Amino acid sequence: MKKIIAFLFFILIGFQGFSQTENKVEEDKDLRMSVLPYYNFGKGLGLTSPDSLFQLNIRFRMQNRATYFHEDEAEEDEISAEIRRLRLRFDGYVGNPKFMYAIQLSFAPGDTGGAVEEGENMQIIRDAVVFYQLNDSWTFSFGQTKLPGNRQRVNSSGALQFTDRSINNSSFNIDRDFGFQVHNLNEFKDKFSYNFKGAITTGEGRNDTKNSDTGLAYTGKIELFPLGAFTKNGSFFEGDLVREPKPKLMISGAYSFNNKATKTQGQQGDRLFEKRDISSLFLDAMLKYNGWSFQTAYMSRMSDNPITSNPSDINDVSFVYTGNGTDCQLSYLFPNNLELLGRFSNQNMHKNVEMFAPNRNQYSFGITKYIWEHAFKLQTEITFDDLKYSDGSTKNNWYIRFQIEMGI
Repeated sequence: MKKIIAFLFFILIGFQGFSQTENKVEEDKDLRMSVLPYYNFGKGLGLTSPDSLFQLNIRFRMQNRATYFHEDEAEEDEISAEIRRLRLRFDGYVGNPKFMYAIQLSFAPGDTGGAVEEGENMQIIRDAVVFYQLNDSWTFSFGQTKLPGNRQRVNSSGALQFTDRSINNSSFNIDRDFGFQVHNLNEFKDKFSYNFKGAITTGEGRNDTKNSDTGLAYTGKIELFPLGAFTKNGSFFEGDLVREPKPKLMISGAYSFNNKATKTQGQQGDRLFEKRDISSLFLDAMLKYNGWSFQTAYMSRMSDNPITSNPSDINDVSFVYTGNGTDCQLSYLFPNNLELLGRFSNQNMHKNVEMFAPNRNQYSFGITKYIWEHAFKLQTEITFDDLKYSDGSTKNNWYIRFQIEMGI
């Protein structure tokens, strides 16, 4: 354990001697703060006290969608219409611009998790975090927010090209957690750039007060920008909305170890009957140039002896969702801000749990019309889902969806 902690602080501090301040990216620091909840266009509605000792920004966003579902073996097709996400966010600083805060609340049923069992908490609070920005490179935070995991999960759901993240993000991401984070950002406009990020958190996910133990989660991440930083923090939103005049590339890797995890997906999922140690690995790449955008990702979750059984009923099992997956996503943005995009996802469950969950191939195709960047857009997509079960059976499902995203 001590070696893991030492490694996290080594990657954050050991390379600081190479950092530079010349030509450092100074575009909108609010967007550069990589642990803030989500991408936005502009700063929302803001209030600043006359003595400049307090600042409050208010923002909202919503996703309204309608979906037509077809599933094999279902008695009939379904039509769903819902408010998928409804978020309210507050951020600013108190006393000094170096002491910042961010609060994000969710209100839609799909965001709050529905009915709450005894001992569980409503999932209204998504982010509640305090930051100390030492300088342009170093930021320290304490509270609940996203972990520095895979790129698509770190990106806001409001900055996606499709209406939702990939099936691998749903299965293997590490989501939000409560604890300490340290970010060292070294981004330059047209030269090699790099970021180091680390976190020590509870490992129990957001709003969890049911379990208390000495097991913690340790996460470290490295981001490399060989051709310089993206324009307007383009690595934090999908699609080349700024039409990069020069190619921009990001390569990143993250590793997380969750000691004594109590949930099937580490920070989220159902409860396990016994605690398990969980390791997660994330590799990402993103390339943008002149309206073209390509990104790919590999995700993996590992755990020894992932299956747990109910002591009162051996047939009642709960298991760590172990396996791996790969995503590939390609898009082109026309000058009129109409975008064509496609995504392929492959998901393979570990042999120990493949009897409980199928392997999957998913194909998605979409058209997005950006009216005001990601803050106001119309999205249409069709997705085909091929599921293969351990007994040799298969299912072929598909859906068509229309969604409007709006926010400030």
